[in-house]
Parts: sequence; structure tokens; C-alpha cells
Amino acid sequence: MQGYSTKKLKVKVGAFKARLKALSDHNQYSDPEGKAKQAGICSASWSLFGQLWQASRVLAKAVKHVDIENRRILELGCGLALPSLVLQHRGANITASDYHPLSKRFLIHNATINKLEPIPYINLPWADEKLDIGRFDLIVGSDILYEPDHADMLAGLIERIASDKAKVIISCPGRGYRNRFTRSLADLGFTLNEQRVPFDKDEKPPYKGRLLTYRRGYTELHA
Repeated sequence: MQGYSTKKLKVKVGAFKARLKALSDHNQYSDPEGKAKQAGICSASWSLFGQLWQASRVLAKAVKHVDIENRRILELGCGLALPSLVLQHRGANITASDYHPLSKRFLIHNATINKLEPIPYINLPWADEKLDIGRFDLIVGSDILYEPDHADMLAGLIERIASDKAKVIISCPGRGYRNRFTRSLADLGFTLNEQRVPFDKDEKPPYKGRLLTYRRGYTELHA
């Protein structure tokens, strides 16, 4: 008995028609071995990884068009990992990461039901400075700036894992902490291209949501 209930979702991102296993609602909670508690995940936030958020859809649409050639790519806080699945469908060198104890299990399942090759997974607490995972050319994440300390933690992580020539793409529904994150990345040599995007189909401009694209070491804006 797994201790939680799930549902099946169908999502279309361009030509990729994905099927996803997700948690059935926000009230799910199961931590029989205390792994979530050990990772600092409380019962109120335990189910968040297992929902398909609109920010993930926005990011998935963005990475559908990004250049993947000769790039080592990492998704941060992947949750159900829709962007990683899209990138794997495109043949990218993609690694997914999160710190929820069930993220890897859901990732394996969702890659399998979509007939994709397994996606490498890293258990990645952002503040762990001792974890050596190498350098990445493209780092992506959806709605990962929602806590006051996330801006500093993420900037520190990117300093450790981003290649000299790198791009960071984050879909943000309008969090205030993005400005602090942008200033920290500017100190690391990244420039920002900010695009307002709708997060709901009925949303009218000016849109609150943003697609944040940071670049370092590129001579062309759209590289």
C-alpha cells in the first residue's frame, strides 16, 4: 500500500503528447520512513511536487524551442518533470533534480509510460555545497523562487554548477524574489532577457508571469 492516491493526466506540448502520473489532490501525504521530514518537507508542502503547475507548462513550452546541441542540461526542482520529459523527447542530454523522496519514482514511471529512455536524476538540496555534480550549460526551473531564501540559495548553486558559457531559464508567475535573484546573477556575469507571458489561458495583458532567461558568455541574444 503506497499510502497516497494518484491520477492520470494528458498534456500536449507541441508534437509531444505526454501522459503523467500525478498526485490526485493537494491533501496527499505519506512519509512512513520519515524521509520527507528528514529533508525538511512538512506535511503541508509534501504534495506540491506531485501537481502539474502552470509554471511547468510554461517552461515546457519554452524548452521545446531551445537549442540542445552539445549542451548538458539540468532541471531544478523538477516535481513531475514535464520540461525534462519534453527535452528527453527531443533527444537532449537532460538530468532532472529535486529533493522530494518520491520525485525519482514518479520520474521513472512517467518516462516509462511515455516510452522515453530513463532520465538521470540527482537528489539535489540547493544549499549542499559539498555535492559535486559537475557543470551544466543550460539550467532550467519552474516557479523555484517562491521562498525568501531561494534567491540566495539558487544563485549560490548556479555559481557552483553553471559552465562559463551558460544559460538559465526560469518560469516565474510573478514572485517578488526574482529581482534579488537577478541582481545576484548579474554579479556572476549573467544578463537578463525578461518576457511577460500568460500563465492562464484567459489572462489579459499586461501579464504578471515572466519567462526569465539569463545568459553568460553568449554574443548573440537568442543563442
